[in-house]
Amino acid sequence: MQSSSEVSMPTGKVRFYDEEKGFGFISSDDGQDVFLHATALPQGTTSVKPGTRLEFGVADGKRGLQALSVRVLDAPVSLAKRARKPADDMAIILEDLVKLLDGIGGDLRRGRYPSSSHSRKIAAVLRKVADDLDA
Repeated sequence: MQSSSEVSMPTGKVRFYDEEKGFGFISSDDGQDVFLHATALPQGTTSVKPGTRLEFGVADGKRGLQALSVRVLDAPVSLAKRARKPADDMAIILEDLVKLLDGIGGDLRRGRYPSSSHSRKIAAVLRKVADDLDA
């Protein structure tokens, strides 16, 4: 007979999680899909990324297995984070970006929007820098 300290909790990886809707699914190590609701996440955690390893209790819910009392074991290191630019390089990029935006701001104060092609390029640069920072 196992004591309560020897009972192992099920583990698995997040397969999908929608932060906006507040739920997702875990693929348990034994191959079952387990519903994951935001209320089961550890306090202060609002989202989990796919591939994050979790330990969790399980209950039989209305539509199948549901995770309870989730504990994050380890989060995946994204490929983007591994390929991140050094902080010194990002500082230079951000300084250049500020100069670029200052120039656009001056034109806008004088009532001139950038051309469509220039606007698309600026938007692409902003998205790329945002992605690099968010990695």
